[in-house]
This record gives sequence, structure tokens and C-alpha cells, in this order.
Amino acid sequence: MSLVVIVSCTTTSKNQKENNFVRVENGQFIRNGKPYYYIGTNFWYGAILGSEGEGGNRVRLCRELDSLKSIGIDNLRILVGSDGERGVAAKVEPTLQVAPGVYNDTIFAGLDYLLAEMAKRDMLAVLYLNNSWEWSGGYGQYLQWAGYGKAPQPAVDGYAAYMNFAGQFVCSDSAQALYANYVKDVITRTNRYTNVRYIDDPTIMSWQIGNEPRAFLPEYKQNFANWMGKAAALIKSLDPNHLVSTGSEGKWGCEDMDLFEKIHADANVDYMNIHIWPYNWGWAPKDSLQENLEKAKQNSKVYIDEHLAVAKKYQKPLVMEEFGYPRDNFQFSKSSSVKARDAYYKYIFDLVLDNASSHTLFAGCNFWGWGGFANPSEEYEYWKPGDDYTGDPAQEQQGLNSVFASDSTTISVIKLFCAKISNEK
Repeated sequence: MSLVVIVSCTTTSKNQKENNFVRVENGQFIRNGKPYYYIGTNFWYGAILGSEGEGGNRVRLCRELDSLKSIGIDNLRILVGSDGERGVAAKVEPTLQVAPGVYNDTIFAGLDYLLAEMAKRDMLAVLYLNNSWEWSGGYGQYLQWAGYGKAPQPAVDGYAAYMNFAGQFVCSDSAQALYANYVKDVITRTNRYTNVRYIDDPTIMSWQIGNEPRAFLPEYKQNFANWMGKAAALIKSLDPNHLVSTGSEGKWGCEDMDLFEKIHADANVDYMNIHIWPYNWGWAPKDSLQENLEKAKQNSKVYIDEHLAVAKKYQKPLVMEEFGYPRDNFQFSKSSSVKARDAYYKYIFDLVLDNASSHTLFAGCNFWGWGGFANPSEEYEYWKPGDDYTGDPAQEQQGLNSVFASDSTTISVIKLFCAKISNEK
């Protein structure tokens, strides 16, 4: 099957080739000449699952992709790889970048394999290149490599200590240089299974600067904006074919709308991102998830509309690329009910559908996250090496926000709305 991919890339005309990539026109995503609206998911562990090394399970990966495709999901937001040493509390393992510029090739092979399998299924990948949080290394690991001392571990030292440390990243030329070298190594790769260069692969929808990039400290906001601009320009210089996005939470992570607008107004940033977490943000405490469901919906609509106003100003699509809602009664078991979550998902999907129907700027969403066929340990505690990967990274209790293949009611809601949005294309 790889030969088919190679021939298609070498024989298509320039215009046909460009048409294969998702692009933005007049505030809309365009794919294959048509408006593209979508319901997708977060599948952060896809590259690890695609490897033949530790953590890899290609049989499960293909089963997950087939399952997602069968319910209409064609857009996956994926971590390229985690950074740094192993054995750190709450960090994803195995890591991709074990030292600056030194890579665990089995994870790169996993990413290659994942993209090849997604291409067979006509699926799209949003690949994020960094993380402001500890669970994949990111900011803290680059600072540690750059000589700033050992990064605090939030699970041990608390998040205040971590954020004070990680905030230095946007001021550090040396830490940013390590990130830039990594970005070059990733984007300039050629897929070993298809022989297609990443920059020529339309399976990739977007390169994302990072997961929830933040300034962390108010005095670093301008440094943060400067770095985001440099990072976006670097990605575009390496790959003019693909979209560039920020990975931002929106106002919550930027702390004000001015900073959100500044980083998304950049000409090298093609569309806008937000995340919404009703439980994490205190809109729906764990002891009143059902009672505060309407409040969560209303606050979400206000948050979306506030960012849509900025999207309209710059005529760029807006994607709500992370959102979740805990299982009923804050349970983690796969057998526990999910009535409140289903209702919240339906509300968000309705908003995307309304915009698809009217061809406006709220272009898509990626729920967090796909747990699929994982079987977490019966204790549903934090992830440890050897456990199945779920939608919940290592710093979260397993099952907290995962959608499992056995969640029949949630799957029905997703499938219904994917079909409706597909009919609007």
C-alpha cells in the first residue's frame, strides 16, 4: 500500500497536491475543495501505541483506528513524543527524546506507522510538539537540559513550584533553542513506511506549537508572545504546506483576552484554539456534576462566544480541541454511568453542528480523550509503566475523562453528530 501513496505524491499536479492539504479560506477549513467541520478526539498516546518497542501494540492501534472511523471520527490530536528521563512521577513513558537531539527510534517508528495507518483510513492528525505541563516533559525538561536545575515535580513539589520554574522557558534562549532543534528534527522527517516526507503528507492537518502553552507568570506575557511568534514562524519556514496552531486553552491559559488575541493574530498562526474543562475550572464540582450541568453549558457558551468574537475579527476558524466531563458521581470504572457527560457532549456537538449548517467560524472540536479498548487497573489510580494507555495521561486518575469503546451511550451520541456534520459538508 505504501507504493500507492508514493505514486500519488509524485504524479499529482501542483494544484491537486495543494488541494489535498487542509487550508483556511474566508474563515473556514477547506478539505478536498469543501468546507471541513468535524468532531474529533484526543489520542495523545497514538505514536507510542504504534511502536514495536515498550508500550507498543499495533494490533490495538489498528483496532482503535477502525473503531474511531466506524463512528465517524476522522480527526485525532496526538502527542509527537515525550521528553527526558524516565522514572519521573506522572510522566508518560517511554519517552521519545531521551536527551537533547537523542531519540528513542521506536517511538519515531510508531509515529510513522500511526500516520501511515491513518492515511489508509483517510484520517487527519493534529500533532503537538511540546507541552507546558510535566506529563510529557516539555517546558520543564528543556529548562533542565539548559542548565536551570532539576525541574520540580508537581506530584511531589506542588504545581506552584512547577509553574514558577516552567515560566522561565519563554525567557530562555538556550531552552528555546533545544525546542527549535527538536522541531526541525521532527518536521523534516521522512516516513519510513511510506517514504513520504512529513511536509508532503496531507494526513497531517496541523503542527501545533505545544499543549496548553502558557506564560505562567504575568511579567512573562510579552516574552511568551514573542516566543509563540518565533515558534510559528519556524514551523512555517520548515513546512509551508501545513496549518500551524497554538494549542492554547484560550483566555484561561492566557489569563486575558488581549494575550489570546495577540498570539492568534500572528500571520503564521492559521486558526484559533480553546480548551474547556468545567470540572477543573470549578464550574461543576465533583460532588455536583449533574446539578451544575446547566451552569457548565452556559459558561461554556459564554467562553466560546468570547473567543469567536476574536476569530471573526481575524477571519480564522476556532476549534475547541480539548474538553471533558467526568463520569457520574466522579467514578472512574468503565461500568459507571455517564449521563451528565453525554448531555454535555451533546450540547457542544450541537454548537458545532449549528456552525457547520451555517458555514461559520466554530469549525470543530476534539473531546478528551479516547480510551477505546484500554483496560485500566481495577484500582483506577494513576498510570504506571505496564498499564494500558487510556485517554487520561499519567498525572490523572485513569478513567477520569476517558471515553471507552464500551461507553455505548456516549458512542451513540458521537456517531449521531458525526453523521449529521458529515451531511453538512
